[in-house]
Amino acid sequence: MDSVKVTKTRLFEMKIKGEKITMLTAYDYLMASQLDECGIDLILVGDSVGNVMLGYENTIPVTMEEMIHHCKAVSRGVERAMVICDMPFMSYQVSLEEALRNAGRLLKEAGAEAVKIEGGAEFFDTVKRLVETGIPVMGHLGLTPQSVYQFGGYGVRGKDEEQASRMLEDARALEKAGAFSIVLEKVPAVLAKRITGEVNIPIIGIGAGIDCDGQVLVTQDMLGLYDKFVPKFSKRYAEIGKEMKDCYRKYIEEVKNKKFPGKEHSY
Repeated sequence: MDSVKVTKTRLFEMKIKGEKITMLTAYDYLMASQLDECGIDLILVGDSVGNVMLGYENTIPVTMEEMIHHCKAVSRGVERAMVICDMPFMSYQVSLEEALRNAGRLLKEAGAEAVKIEGGAEFFDTVKRLVETGIPVMGHLGLTPQSVYQFGGYGVRGKDEEQASRMLEDARALEKAGAFSIVLEKVPAVLAKRITGEVNIPIIGIGAGIDCDGQVLVTQDMLGLYDKFVPKFSKRYAEIGKEMKDCYRKYIEEVKNKKFPGKEHSY
């Protein structure tokens, strides 16, 4: 396994060489340390923590304090991977000053090495200002969960020619503003391939086909830990959630029936 620290420069080199970039989410020390040990390139502390860990209906209620709390835990468990933290809803939309202050907190207090924001050309000035200040920015286009109420759901984005053209322009704008990478979520594979080929920064896909420079999934989805909703784009590599429930039931049964603790567990 490559032990060299993952940086922006390393990601650009991987794109040029055609070496795929791997990215998964983490929200705590244990999972982050496991992912890092196994060689993941990028760890995203996503605002999906709201759905997966905090029980919110969507990502909109997630606060800066919650993102800082979880990102601090993740950053303590990572040595090689780059840690990227989502900027939650309304932490960067109000003003450049507020965006800069909040992004700075994620690096200074939470240990993030980059931030991710949703949106395209409308955030050109925001991305440019953050990058000029020394804060690396990853963009996010396609399905943007923080805009769920505006779009009225979680459907595929970029299906018609107008949406596709706008998304390509957004990707170019983010690159020009200084973003080092872009996540494309729930985008037709043909469009994702075109964007990947026409911009010089790495494109990370989630439900965007095989031709992106890399892939990202929510770790709980691919492990079978989160079963309230299973996205089409997420492959189940295990059903750990079921195994965990079996363990809980066995423990409950053994305690109730006085099978645990045994002599070997007692002092």
